[in-house]
Amino acid sequence: MLACPCSAFNLRATAAPANPDISDPEPEPKVRKLKGSPQFNRWYRARALRSGHKLERPSHGTGALEVNPSAQRTSGTLSLEPTSTANDSDREVEVTDSGKPIYMVSDGTGWTAEHSVNAALGQFEHCLVDRGCPVNTHLFSGIDDVERLMEIKKQAAKEGALLVYTLADPSMAESAKQACKLWGIPSTDILGPITEAIAAHLGVSPSGLPRGAAGRNIPLSDEYFRRIEAVEFTIKQDDGALPQNLSKAGIVLTGVSRTGKTPLSIYLAQKGYKVANVPIVKGVALPKGLFEVDPEKVFGLTINPLVLQTIRKARAKSLGFGDNARSNYSEMAYVKEELEFARKVFAQNPTWPVIEVTGKAIEETAAVILRLYHDRKQKCSMPRISKRY
Repeated sequence: MLACPCSAFNLRATAAPANPDISDPEPEPKVRKLKGSPQFNRWYRARALRSGHKLERPSHGTGALEVNPSAQRTSGTLSLEPTSTANDSDREVEVTDSGKPIYMVSDGTGWTAEHSVNAALGQFEHCLVDRGCPVNTHLFSGIDDVERLMEIKKQAAKEGALLVYTLADPSMAESAKQACKLWGIPSTDILGPITEAIAAHLGVSPSGLPRGAAGRNIPLSDEYFRRIEAVEFTIKQDDGALPQNLSKAGIVLTGVSRTGKTPLSIYLAQKGYKVANVPIVKGVALPKGLFEVDPEKVFGLTINPLVLQTIRKARAKSLGFGDNARSNYSEMAYVKEELEFARKVFAQNPTWPVIEVTGKAIEETAAVILRLYHDRKQKCSMPRISKRY
């Protein structure tokens, strides 16, 4: 049977109870209170919704559907029961709101389909944030036979879902296309058109095998080992550690605490870049090595003070510091002073690009850094990130 999809804008995943006979509902998680300007609140809520977090809002009492993995298949369709939860093997997903369903089907991990849909949904934050157009996204990965594909199609037709698919096997993709046409299911093939275009451009037929499929042997290339080496280097250089190795880094990030230096470093490292990050702390001298490395490697990060204060308060709370704890780490006056101190450091080093990270996802900030990095390295007149296969 099909496992319940677990990616949703208004789904909240919780651990399944150890005893299935216990029916007492778990206590609701504490809802984060939003403070600050209306513009910041709107931005914060939009980001939270895209990340799948539950926000405080008027409830719409609706029953959701439960996919019972242990139920027997009847007439080739899924057995559904109207309840408030959907069980998926060892986890429980609670449906918090109704919304227009979007089914994402993949014969691989579903990464491409999920990120493509999320990117497109980013164009509708103005609607999603106020629940004007609630959406449920459902990811079905590893769908590698027609029978399972048809079950999903029937359920999509039943729920009136939009179906988005990335199926490497041409016969599977064609089956999906014909079934959607037959049952009147709106659908989009993400992978097919671009695969066909590249095949025509190269004059070579595609393999038709999804990533990780049996029979698709991907050798461990030099690039793979470079990525491993980059991740190991980046972890050792986190938060200003081993400043004597800054010259060995391909990219150096610097900025005040909680501007996303560490996750950004790890993200870039997974792409094969050796990254070091150096925190800027008011009253603490920066390592000399930061000013001795090639300035074209260094990138400054800055952020809106109100957003930074909110992030720091959440960080302090996660570390167990109560509201009464005596610390200036998240006080607005100190936040502004530290950002001003960082601004002066950046002004003294005008060749360092300074990137505003407010409202940007890690991937968006990384894209800016890599574009600037490659522009400088290749001295391109047209912005681009070049890579040879």
